[in-house]
Order: sequence, then C-alpha cells, then structure tokens
Amino acid sequence: MTWTTQPRFKQAGLAMITKPIPHCTDLSLVFLHGVGLRAEAWGAQIAAFAGRHSILAFDMAGHGESAAFDAPVHTLDAFLEPIIRALDAEACTPAMIIGHSMGAMLALRLAVKRPDLVSAVVALNAVYRRSEDAKTAIMARLDALKDDQPLDPNPVLARWFSNQTTPEAIACQSWLAQMDPKAYHAAYHIFAKTDGLSDADLSCVTCPVLFMTGALDPNSTPAMSEAMAKATPIGQSLVLAGAAHMMPMTHSDAVNRAIATLVDGASAIERI
Repeated sequence: MTWTTQPRFKQAGLAMITKPIPHCTDLSLVFLHGVGLRAEAWGAQIAAFAGRHSILAFDMAGHGESAAFDAPVHTLDAFLEPIIRALDAEACTPAMIIGHSMGAMLALRLAVKRPDLVSAVVALNAVYRRSEDAKTAIMARLDALKDDQPLDPNPVLARWFSNQTTPEAIACQSWLAQMDPKAYHAAYHIFAKTDGLSDADLSCVTCPVLFMTGALDPNSTPAMSEAMAKATPIGQSLVLAGAAHMMPMTHSDAVNRAIATLVDGASAIERI
C-alpha cells in the first residue's frame, strides 16, 4: 500500500477526499483520522470500499489541507462543528462514521450530538478512563510540546511503530513533519485533556458501535474498548492480536474485514 496524496474537495472550511457513487443508493462511509495524520491515513480503507460506497475522508482542522482555527479552541466539539457543517451539506446521510484515536472520539461525540447523521460507528483505538499512569504520561508529552517550534516526529513514531522503516511509518513521519506546530498542539491538547466520552454520553449512542483496538496498544487498551462496548446500548468490541495504535494502516486487511461486517449489517437495516 502506498500513501500518496489524493485530490481534495472543500466543504465548510474542511478539505476532504471524496469518492462518491451515483444517487447514494447504499450506505456512505465517513472517515475521521487522529492527531497529526491526514485523510490519506485511510488509504487502505478508501481503496477497499470506494466504488461500493460513497466515501468522505476528512482532514481535521489544522491537518492536511484543512485550515487551522483562527482563534484558540478548547473543546472536542470545536473540532466537531466544521465536520457537522460539512455533513449537513451532503446528501448521503445518515452515514457510517469511522474514526481513529481522536477521530474515534469525534465519531462517538457526533453520534451523541447529531444522531440523525449517523447510522453506525466504528471507533478504532479510542480512549476511555485513562489510568493515572497513562494520564501522567500523556500530560508529560503535552507539556513537552512547543507550539512555536517544529514538531519532532521521532517520539511519536516510536510510540506508534516498532519498525520505523515501513512505508506506513515513513508516511506518518512525513505528515507529522509537515504539521503546523500550533495546530498540532491545539489538537493534542484536547486529545490529552479529553478522557473519552462520559458513561452518560455513551448510553446515548443508540446506533450500532464497533469498538476495536490492538492487543499491543498501551494507550487505547483492549479493556477500554470492552468497557465502552458495555456502556453503549448496541456496542461490541474486537481486539486485533499483534496490532498496536496504527492498525488502520498496519493491519488494514483485518480492519477492513471488521468494517465490512458492520457495513453489511447496517446496510441490511437500511434496506428493511
């Protein structure tokens, strides 16, 4: 798999990769990436599902080709609002929302705020109730960031990849190196300060949800996915053996199979 830059369409101030199909006759898939990435991180999923489903893969604000915020932002909803505006302008909703890391938090929050836009959620490598050690570690990483200095990708890559010479790691290194440090800091600050959705919010996610993480992910742990699945009315969890935080890229075949299983179920519901 190569992670080459793809053409963009812009809506509501956000850039996105779009792969429409005529008349929106089947379920649409919306992809939301994590901090420091861009829409191309979903390249393997776009390739797998384009042609069968309309695809929207967003660049989060300040990432890829999406502009950063004009003023400081302090909440997850600040990143969600332009996504909602863009989806409101699209005809192919409700859609399956597939998010990774901070994108998973956005996907779940979207299902709470605007359930009319969401038919199902796939939450990959999401966080929920970090341990005290995990909170201390992520706050230390946040404190080490400087929003007026270029981001050093190496500590991030060391957390994400055991082998930093793979095409996936090289692609992420390039995306991180291109990040505006202020934009990265703004997103990471919210990610670090947000400890997942509350139990009250999770109980309001009434659509089907698949929580999926890697067995080797120390920060988005299997226990977190299992707990979130229990907290949602129609939740299930899946843990990928041998996978860590970047499994949409490193274990794309397994991730795609899991998404396809949920897509088939959601499509069956849509047809009833």
